[in-house]
Amino acid sequence: MIKSLKRQNHKLASPEGQINILSDTDAIEIPSFESKMKNIDLLPLKPTEIDIFQVNVGKMCNQVCAHCHVDAGPDRKEIMTRETMQLCLDAIKQTNVKTVDLTGGAPEMNPNFRWFVEELSALDKQIIVRCNLTIILANPKYNDLPEFFKKHRINVVSSLPYFTAKRTDAQRGDGVFDKSIKALQMLNAVGYGKEESELKLDLVYNPAGAFLPGDQDSLTAQFKKKLKEYDIVFNDLFTITNLPVSRFLEYLVKTEKYEDYMHELVNAFNPEAAKGVMCRNTLSVGWDGHLYDCDFNQMLELKVQAPNHISNFDIQKLENRDIVLNQHCYGCTAGAGSSCGGATT
Repeated sequence: MIKSLKRQNHKLASPEGQINILSDTDAIEIPSFESKMKNIDLLPLKPTEIDIFQVNVGKMCNQVCAHCHVDAGPDRKEIMTRETMQLCLDAIKQTNVKTVDLTGGAPEMNPNFRWFVEELSALDKQIIVRCNLTIILANPKYNDLPEFFKKHRINVVSSLPYFTAKRTDAQRGDGVFDKSIKALQMLNAVGYGKEESELKLDLVYNPAGAFLPGDQDSLTAQFKKKLKEYDIVFNDLFTITNLPVSRFLEYLVKTEKYEDYMHELVNAFNPEAAKGVMCRNTLSVGWDGHLYDCDFNQMLELKVQAPNHISNFDIQKLENRDIVLNQHCYGCTAGAGSSCGGATT
């Protein structure tokens, strides 16, 4: 089946909100993602189990990154309240969730971030914090984050577009590379990333342009070698494919690479990667408590096909739901696959 890939399902951020930028005549014809999944007997796509609870605690961020699918920035006001965080805690207690993955924006900018981490820590869950590194240096009140992370045994996962200043700053802003290096050194200083330590420090790599990430193992070796020049060590590197959502979509359209990139994703469809997509074991919670199959569906406002707010949490229905699919899902199934934990094959 051929499906028109129209802008209504690939939202672009603007000062007025999420808008369409392509007319119906600009649609491109590609096989529907659902037809691809049907051909490999994965339709409907069902969860395996929910063992990762990914919570977006707000879209406020100290950076404005060119590739950000959340459209995060200093001017964003969407912040999860303590009441919604408490509903998340109540829901987690009903499950066998092993990992709680805190993301944003910069999650540390939520005024209740530390309280939430302390409450999660009391539940004895593995906690991931997706830290953009520069937040540690953004304000003196964040300077103790490495020690706070250490206290609660946080798995710190940080985006670093590349091991050079030129490419990193082009994607994340002037001076970001130098600040990121300093923050990584601060994390290393308290024990993160070191072989003898249980404090895990992972990095995330997103391609700088309209192409798939390279081999994860090869990139890991390159990053380790180059960052060693700054006396920095880390555990793992996760390669994540850019999906055509928000700011990265805007880049694709402005550079007239949208159609080519979508065809590249479709041509790289990998059935093995499709079996391991992160939506099968992850539940995404938006800042306002609405539930989604993944972080990308969250940004496209594609809620779960089950009770879709944390206040109506029903683990049985959620674990038996049909996962909501759309054309952007090609990004997670291309090549070696892509997830918040890197390549899936």
